[in-house]
Amino acid sequence: MYVLECKDGTYYTGYTNCLERRLRMHNDGKGAKYTKGRRPVRLIYQQAFETKREAMQAEYRFKQLSRTEKQIEMKKECSASCGNNIVSQMKE
Repeated sequence: MYVLECKDGTYYTGYTNCLERRLRMHNDGKGAKYTKGRRPVRLIYQQAFETKREAMQAEYRFKQLSRTEKQIEMKKECSASCGNNIVSQMKE
C-alpha cells in the first residue's frame, strides 16, 4: 500500500507490486484518473504486505479515515517501524 501527496495537497492511496513503476506512471499521467490532473505527486508513505488481499484490505481501511486520521495512522506506523514507512516529511 502506498500514499501519494498530490500537487493540490490531497492524498491518493493505492497498492502495487512495483512501487517505482507505479509512481512513475502516476507522474507520467498514465496512473489513476485522480492523479492525472494533480501532478506532480510524491510518495509520502508505503507499507508492505505479504499478500495482495492484505494490501487491498489495508487500502480500503485507510481510505475510510479522515485526513487527520490518515496523518495520525501514518505517523503511528512510522514510529512503530523506526521510520521505514514514511518516505518524506509530511505536511501538517
